[in-house]
Amino acid sequence: MPELPEVETVVRSIAPLVGRRIASAEFRCLRILRGGNPDAMAARLQGRKIAGVKRYGKFIVISLTGGGYLVVHLGMTGKLLLGGEAGKHTHAILTLDRGVLLYDDSRQFGSIEFSEEFPKRVARLGPEPLEVSFDDFAAALKRRKTRIKSLLLNQTFVRGVGNIYADEALFRAGIHPQAMASRIRADRARRLYDGIAAVLTEAIAAGGSSISDYVDAEGRKGFFQISHRVYQRAGEPCLTCKTPIRRVIVTQRSSHFCPKCQKR
Repeated sequence: MPELPEVETVVRSIAPLVGRRIASAEFRCLRILRGGNPDAMAARLQGRKIAGVKRYGKFIVISLTGGGYLVVHLGMTGKLLLGGEAGKHTHAILTLDRGVLLYDDSRQFGSIEFSEEFPKRVARLGPEPLEVSFDDFAAALKRRKTRIKSLLLNQTFVRGVGNIYADEALFRAGIHPQAMASRIRADRARRLYDGIAAVLTEAIAAGGSSISDYVDAEGRKGFFQISHRVYQRAGEPCLTCKTPIRRVIVTQRSSHFCPKCQKR
């Protein structure tokens, strides 16, 4: 699933759409729509201009002039693409006064929603990991009696971190994915806070991680996957100590870590 760096990269690649007018909209798949019928949603979008494009966690929020928000979640395989021809996996088409924006999704786990008010499910998300203060982050850790890997995946704790970047940040902090969040000392909490910021910033600069079919709106792949230190490297030597990377299941998700470098 695209995580914060991938979604941020997509948002930046569609930023030039600000100011464009939606001439027409077509929705071809009911499964990806939330709370609306395709014809009604198309009618509400027609004629509106795009006022802004922002990322909130893993959500893409397109604000429209006169009020209203078009919210996109890419799910597992969703893509927003500028230009090109619609294909068999194209489930939404926004024809603009100049150009077209397509939504492709082969597995149909993503979603598109329109609402006049800012969506509650987005508003309920936790703080932005690149903006939250260390004091607030550390205090929130102390309140949570759960495994740290599970907590990092909880979007009400911080928004946008997923499996890839949780594993990578925990490695940089030297923290085992099964460590209890409430027991992490202040110095280790600081390393984790810094590790999250560093890995997300570096991944954004690299255009994200193209593990499977992720691309930005121009069809370009990211290349941060070549910098992964533990994610999907089970059995390979740790880049720091040469100990084989291990894989465990935490909250039904694979977690990759170095048993020597990362302590509980």
